[in-house]
Amino acid sequence: MIFEIVILAMIAAFLGMRLYSVLGQRAEHEEEVIPNRFDSGEQAQQQAEARPQPTAQVIDLPRNPNLHPSVEQGVRAIAAADRSFDLLSFIEGAKGAYAMVLEAFWKGDKETLRELCDLDVYRSFAGAIDARVEAGHTLDNKLIRIEDATVRDAELDGRTARVTVLFVSDIAAVTRDAEGNLIAGSLDDAIESRDIWTFSRQVDAAGPDWILDETDEG
Repeated sequence: MIFEIVILAMIAAFLGMRLYSVLGQRAEHEEEVIPNRFDSGEQAQQQAEARPQPTAQVIDLPRNPNLHPSVEQGVRAIAAADRSFDLLSFIEGAKGAYAMVLEAFWKGDKETLRELCDLDVYRSFAGAIDARVEAGHTLDNKLIRIEDATVRDAELDGRTARVTVLFVSDIAAVTRDAEGNLIAGSLDDAIESRDIWTFSRQVDAAGPDWILDETDEG
């Protein structure tokens, strides 16, 4: 289905909920605090000075049923290049990004989509929104639940990290006309959606944000 975060408010207080949660927080011997994109420079510096520096390059991956063995090498490469990356935190953040992007698309919120997506993905969403508006249609959709989020691929391309996630979700989809009349769908009958989204981030970027740079159907 149509569809430097959806880990990438996925505007002041609203922006505070954006893709900073898609960041992994990597634990060494103590929990590290990773500044989000809206911390001041002074706050970020204080946090960086406070946390311990890694003493080894050993990358320990957590046990994670969502991690397919074939992507382990890519995940390790990303974690070695970005010591703040934590896979489990990334997956949870990716779920939040997924929900934010879907909600923005359904509402026709281009500004939010522009914040969370790269240019090509944004243009695709914006084009679909324009076509919907021209037809006089609105979407009254609801994300019921995310059944699963599985990492399907991970790679470090130069200094760009990319992680691909398969989302399996239940969505109630309703399309209405300009008068609010039901055209298609039902809020009572959720349908399964399988979406493959790829998030990317420059590992040496000052900010922690991931962005959505590719979408596909599962």
